[in-house]
Amino acid sequence: MADIVPSNTPEISVSDLSAAIKRTVEDAFGYVRLRGEVSGFKGPSGSGHVYFRLKDEGATIEAVIWKGVYGRLKVKPQEGLEVIATGRVTTFPGSSKYQVVIESLEPAGVGALMALLEERRRKLAAEGLFDPARKRPLPYLPTVIGVVTSPTGAVIRDILHRLEDRFPRTVLVWPVRVQGEGSAAEVAAAIRGFNAIGPDDDLPRPDVIIVARGGGSLEDLWGFNEEIVVRAAFESAIPLISAVGHETDTTLIDFAADRRAPTPTAAAEMAVPVRADLIAETQGLGRRLGLAVARGMEGRRTELRAAARALPDAERLLETARQRLDAAGERLPNALAANAGAHRARLLRAAGRLAPGVLRLRIDRSRDRIDALSGRAATALTRRTETRRQGFDTLASRLTRSLGVYARSQTDRIGRAGERLAAIEARSTRAMDLVLRRRRDRLDAATKLLAALSYQGVLARGFALVRDAEGRPLRSAAAIGPGTALAIEFADGRIAATAEGEAPPASPKPSPRSAEPKPRKAGEGRTEGQGTLF
Repeated sequence: MADIVPSNTPEISVSDLSAAIKRTVEDAFGYVRLRGEVSGFKGPSGSGHVYFRLKDEGATIEAVIWKGVYGRLKVKPQEGLEVIATGRVTTFPGSSKYQVVIESLEPAGVGALMALLEERRRKLAAEGLFDPARKRPLPYLPTVIGVVTSPTGAVIRDILHRLEDRFPRTVLVWPVRVQGEGSAAEVAAAIRGFNAIGPDDDLPRPDVIIVARGGGSLEDLWGFNEEIVVRAAFESAIPLISAVGHETDTTLIDFAADRRAPTPTAAAEMAVPVRADLIAETQGLGRRLGLAVARGMEGRRTELRAAARALPDAERLLETARQRLDAAGERLPNALAANAGAHRARLLRAAGRLAPGVLRLRIDRSRDRIDALSGRAATALTRRTETRRQGFDTLASRLTRSLGVYARSQTDRIGRAGERLAAIEARSTRAMDLVLRRRRDRLDAATKLLAALSYQGVLARGFALVRDAEGRPLRSAAAIGPGTALAIEFADGRIAATAEGEAPPASPKPSPRSAEPKPRKAGEGRTEGQGTLF
């Protein structure tokens, strides 16, 4: 213990040091843009926050995206995806590490976008959103056509012009943004909005929907690759035509739509036929129908004439039937008499069996059976009642035992709960004492630090503070002239004084390099009985 050199360097806690480092890092860097590869991404945690790492060939940094920010990101992080992240650098005192809190994320170049697009295409295809078996045919001649596009671009003018040339139809335009932030949500809402129109609404429900946009780069068309747009196209109950970009452009909505058009103009051509061609085809079909009806009527007329020639004379057809009717009329009186005699005989035989003695005998037998059944019923009822009574007695005894067991178990639970409550009370008392003791120690340490850093402590060790007449501290003898009024402050009070003699010449200011204190070994430069301030 004798080798320990006393020091008046202030002590700080680990939390204070961590907070100071955090403030230094955040003040020095602020917002940064990082380019790196996503590593260790496992999706949102249980709290909804996302934790992963950004790395390049030489370093790795921890990254975090808070729950609210993650829900608003257009591009979600994926394992191995190269991204450009914008956020602020900070520290996490809990594990003594620095990290970047990401507030926006974007793919790093077209290659990253293509990789993300291919990964999303495989995922949605695995869910069956691109199954060709679910695609529906387009209506041959729709009454109302819904168009989802920008209302100010050339696309809507091309579609309306082509429809006017081919077959004018009623067109409902749902204006949306076709690129930029929020465009995907607007396109999906437009598709679902057309599907939500009912028969009682003011607007007519479209028979087919066209989602259209002009050509552009992959970044410009990215809104039509968003999952929300693809799912809206898949869930649409109205047949949908995708006309996004030029013929060489491919987006994910093309796979989910019922038909893909290479251009918006081609989409209008798919939606309706040519009116002149339809009129010509209808007229041709009408002529063919008239000729077919005439030929059919002539054939039926010929068949009717042939059938009429083959039919026999009506009198000849009725001769046999008339003769059978006459024969039956002659046999009818005798048959009626014989039938009445047979029924009379059956009635007499039945009346003989209905004699009073026979009926009385049957009644007596029935009464005997009823009496026998009554006796059996009373015996069965008595036996059944006794059985139920015994069962109820058994249940009552079981219930009594169960109530006793339940009461004992609840009493034991209450006792155990009381013991746990007492233990918790004792632990809470000890915890409060420990917290108060730690807070008291920190307060004592802060008090000692304040006393050590205060100039009052320096004055108590025998030093004095010299001030001029205005109360400003004087740090050199060159600043004091003869006759200068001085105020000298000691530990126990102040006295007034007047300077005498001549001021010494001012010494040259030391250079910044020479002003740096040289390191001294332990104990060097100390005098007996007088400690150092630092």
